[in-house]
Amino acid sequence: MLFGDEHVRRYEETDGEVGYTWSNGAPILILSTTGRRSGKLRKSPLIFREDDGRYVVVASKGGAPDHPDWYKNLVANPEVRVQVKADKFAARARTAAGEERARLWSRMVEVWPDYEDYQRKTEREIPVVVLERLD
Repeated sequence: MLFGDEHVRRYEETDGEVGYTWSNGAPILILSTTGRRSGKLRKSPLIFREDDGRYVVVASKGGAPDHPDWYKNLVANPEVRVQVKADKFAARARTAAGEERARLWSRMVEVWPDYEDYQRKTEREIPVVVLERLD
């Protein structure tokens, strides 16, 4: 099973032919953020779900006490790049709140049930991020 930088490399080399489908059939996209301190491009393979033409990802970090770096980066600079298979595009990221978050959280748990366990492991509310394509 692919992880981290190797996952990103194989996904990009094959336009998602390798790496799009991950553990338990979960679909993967590549999220590119700008490092909030370094200014460098950072790429993360993330489980996602499409929702009304937008893409939804979860900043779980496996239930760790702190948010993942990619989430901190997009909070600092919400202009991101996304790759879904061969489709590469600019997007704006935002954190869902209230009823929208609750609805999207439920939809993401359908894709990756472990999110519920991750939430139980941490005191922070795990962010649900909406990626909206910029045209």
